[in-house]
Amino acid sequence: MTIELEKASLPGHHADHLRLNDATNTACRLKSNTTHIFAVIPLNDCGTDIEEDDINLRFKNAITTFDNVADVITRKHLLEVDFYCQYPKRGNVTQVFTAHRPKIEVWDKGFGTFTYQFEFYPNDQYLTAIDPSTYPLVYVLGSRIFMQIEATSSINNTVLFVESCRATPYDNQNYQQTYSIIENGCNVDQTVEIHSTSHQRQFQFSMEAFKFIGSHDQVYISCTVLMCEAGSPKTRCSQGCVNSTKQSGWPAAHHHRKRELIAQGQRHFVSQGPLRLGRSAEDNKSPALQLNLNLVFIAGWSLAPGEISGGQQKPSAPAESEPGLHRRMSPCSRWHDQCSGLVQGQRVKGQIPTFVHV
Repeated sequence: MTIELEKASLPGHHADHLRLNDATNTACRLKSNTTHIFAVIPLNDCGTDIEEDDINLRFKNAITTFDNVADVITRKHLLEVDFYCQYPKRGNVTQVFTAHRPKIEVWDKGFGTFTYQFEFYPNDQYLTAIDPSTYPLVYVLGSRIFMQIEATSSINNTVLFVESCRATPYDNQNYQQTYSIIENGCNVDQTVEIHSTSHQRQFQFSMEAFKFIGSHDQVYISCTVLMCEAGSPKTRCSQGCVNSTKQSGWPAAHHHRKRELIAQGQRHFVSQGPLRLGRSAEDNKSPALQLNLNLVFIAGWSLAPGEISGGQQKPSAPAESEPGLHRRMSPCSRWHDQCSGLVQGQRVKGQIPTFVHV
């Protein structure tokens, strides 16, 4: 907090003989100019006291006179100026948040100006995109997410190619924690399904909803896309799915002849989201799921992953699960029964479970 006093309001008192409740810290010394005495006072230092009631927090301090800074008592009549800053305990915070990403307009040599639109759909019919006013969208873990990327161009003989799609917990393609859905034109996530489209400038696909393990409660989907001349050989679009070894055998875009360069546009980045994870009606009936979905189940015993049965440990095969992701969670319905949990893609079995935030 900051205080300013006019020197004229303190006749007969010199600024060098004024102090706060605790002046032992040099940062708590008062300062002055020709007209005012002032100080910037931390809320947790300089002898500041805190009082509260049902509505406010109050931070109090005082300016007093002194003869010797080391004195702790006095019997002289002192000047004392009490002051405080008051903060309400409750307040309203408003923030403008635009969730839905509009279509993007780009220009490529040989293709002119065209647009990319990334939308989510309610089902595999792809008739009407989900209303942007309903964003952020909420999905149940394991339910299918239907997506479409569409390019709009005045040139008919063109084809859209989706080279990669990734998921991140933030709208930042360079964020360190990412999950690959499509890479090099190949499906990486095992639940991805490509749907047939009405024309070559549409790409429709779906996958099962998931969440990032940890405190992240949302997912953004980002894709790298480009346009090519339909039927033109040796463009990235004509390659389709390639692994790194096969891809290295194809000439890079800047090595193509001039005609081939015009047959392939530049790569562009499109994203949409966020998607948030909700609970199904069945899950909401389970007492165990009254806990935060971000909890990961860990066995009560600190043992290596495996099944405990009759005092003997039996190795168990790891559950199929993508690293860093959590698609389904099956908590115990009764706390005192034996319980299975999913920890980093491995199943463990023990007694009463312990819950740990990750």
